[in-house]
Amino acid sequence: MSRVVHVPYTIEQDEDGLWCASAQLRVGVGAVGDGETQEAAIADLREALAALIAEVGAPPELTVTLDVA
Repeated sequence: MSRVVHVPYTIEQDEDGLWCASAQLRVGVGAVGDGETQEAAIADLREALAALIAEVGAPPELTVTLDVA
């Protein structure tokens, strides 16, 4: 089963030119990704978030349970 989870993130470039993306699932639970380009940093962040959600689950604020016929 595949699901889409929307997680706001920030992205910035450090003084060495490396791009860093970060997101929080809830207070104190977040993930980071980095890369040579913005796209690479976001892809790395996606992998980190997927692993984090697999480990701790999606927080209640990001989930909706529906009964579908």
